[in-house]
Amino acid sequence: MLRLGRREFGAHEPVVMAIVNRTPDSFYDRGATFRDEPALARVEQAVAEGAAVVDIGGVKAGPGEEVGVAEEIRRTAPFVAEVRKRHPEVVISVDTWRHEVGEAVCEAGADVLNDAWGGVDPRLAEVAARYGTGLVCTHAGGARPRTRPHRVAYEDVMADILDTTVGLAERAVALGVPRAGVLIDPGHDFGKNTRHSLEATRRLGEMTATGWPVLVSLSNKDFVGETLDRPVKERLTGTLATTAVSAWLGAQVFRVHEVAETRQVLDMVASIAGHRPPAVTRRGLA
Repeated sequence: MLRLGRREFGAHEPVVMAIVNRTPDSFYDRGATFRDEPALARVEQAVAEGAAVVDIGGVKAGPGEEVGVAEEIRRTAPFVAEVRKRHPEVVISVDTWRHEVGEAVCEAGADVLNDAWGGVDPRLAEVAARYGTGLVCTHAGGARPRTRPHRVAYEDVMADILDTTVGLAERAVALGVPRAGVLIDPGHDFGKNTRHSLEATRRLGEMTATGWPVLVSLSNKDFVGETLDRPVKERLTGTLATTAVSAWLGAQVFRVHEVAETRQVLDMVASIAGHRPPAVTRRGLA
């Protein structure tokens, strides 16, 4: 059982996590939800389209203008409080690697800390333990925040992913983070080249076999773009194909830009797998 905030999700229940960027320079939406009103509208739309979780980020993942702790808190904590007030049922995640930001957003009502940089600040897990929030434990290959991989190599990329993420998850539980709220993430593109991310996807079943719920952040990423030679705005088809494969291999939480399309893919995969009945069954019955 996965338990995030007030919500519980069954073992075969796929979960959509909608991305809400509070940045002026995000790689995908180029600051479309930097201001409060568009960001709140994005949350409304995402929830209406089937997102159970919204993931709020105040610093873009790639290189760019320096964003200090105070500015990241300013971009995220008040917004978390407003979303909490408007949507008491939604699970609120915050994408940060800094424990100071984690403290502020937990005070504001966050349910999950999404540590996309692989525990680079070990105190973030301590914050999650203190507040009883969920925690995403990600493989970033030892990369520093906001850096791109350069000639990175692994003897066995999945072995490294498993060693890192399971280690972080076990440490988190030992610190007091609720086990039902800990997820592991292979970290597509983070500290990896395209071939690494493809292999991580192909071997995702090895992650789901650990028993920890698996989160994947695939949406419009560079490994999809390079695989198909498509720019950012033309990566939806590749993203959805990767989503279907990941769902079939047992991933449970999907961090995405396009909620409605992802929801349909996940529902279809769940029905094929026998975990979800068809919405209607008229064919051949009339």
